[in-house]
Amino acid sequence: MTDSSRPRRFSRAYWMRVFGANVGAAVAVTVFYSGISLRTPPRQILEAFAIAMLFSTIIGPTLGIVMPRVGRAVACRFSFPFDWVVLIATMVTIALAGSFMAILILAAIGYLHGAGIVATWMAGSLKASIAITLTFGIFLTVVESMRRQINEARMALRTKERDEAEARRLAAEAQLASIESRVQPHFLFNTLNSIAALVHQDPAGAERMTGQLAALLRSALDSTATPVVPLDDELQVVRAYLDIERVRFGGRLRYSVDVVDGAGRLMVPPMALQTLVENSVKYAVSPRRDGASIRVRAAAADERLTVTVEDDGPGFEASPRPAGHGLDLLERRLHMLFGDRASLNVHCDSTSTTVQIEMPAEVRHV
Repeated sequence: MTDSSRPRRFSRAYWMRVFGANVGAAVAVTVFYSGISLRTPPRQILEAFAIAMLFSTIIGPTLGIVMPRVGRAVACRFSFPFDWVVLIATMVTIALAGSFMAILILAAIGYLHGAGIVATWMAGSLKASIAITLTFGIFLTVVESMRRQINEARMALRTKERDEAEARRLAAEAQLASIESRVQPHFLFNTLNSIAALVHQDPAGAERMTGQLAALLRSALDSTATPVVPLDDELQVVRAYLDIERVRFGGRLRYSVDVVDGAGRLMVPPMALQTLVENSVKYAVSPRRDGASIRVRAAAADERLTVTVEDDGPGFEASPRPAGHGLDLLERRLHMLFGDRASLNVHCDSTSTTVQIEMPAEVRHV
């Protein structure tokens, strides 16, 4: 069954609007069509209002049920003004049928006696019934039509926004997965090259390095399940990496890690620090006979986490960053995860290189 063929379920608010229209119609009939004045006794006013309410109660709900269905059907088959011709004809038909039914009820309860009186009442009530039905029927039809159009537009907008948000999320996840797939093999290939270089020169060192690599990969692969990890977990990866490279470089590689209390619980992109440390190993430790010292620092203040990797090497050309370079990939990851709330800054001179990351200080929710 299609949506258009399913019976519509009217809300309580809709029926409250119909009831309000019924009361308004009964008041209008009592005031304008029953000969009521300021001198009319209250009992006669209540009697006139009760009769008008009978007509309104029969006609109003019928309009409330029939007109929305007729309106949808007419909108699909006719254009203006023919749609309104059909709508008005339907309202007049409902007014005739409702008035006739109300007259029969009044006659059945003994309020009206004799065919002549019934005919007189019928003739007098039709004018009021049709006028009030058309007035309130057209008003309700226009209001409900506008309300339906607004709801449909709102629903379409929400659907479009939801679809666009889902598309952006999927695109970001795909880009992030692509970037991570390029970052981690890059680290893996470099490490395997280091192991290969040690196989003949230092088999024991190569064996130790292989074990450290296995432990490191286990930790790194676990981190791919989430776009951010605690800084403490990331530092484990960094230490494992530096220990691996220390097997290769020996005393040429010196490092320290300084993390202010509490900063270790904050979230960072996985493999982010490893990328910065690897950059220092490549440009500071590897090309120099004396190697270099690498210092990793992390601190949080004013709801911001600052992570700095500094070395005392000769530096490198920080700008422009080639596409696909480790720093370029990391900057793109930061942008996708945090937008403008994160930044990556590089400062190089002849004696040192400092790479600093700033991002929101967020704690993992358990």
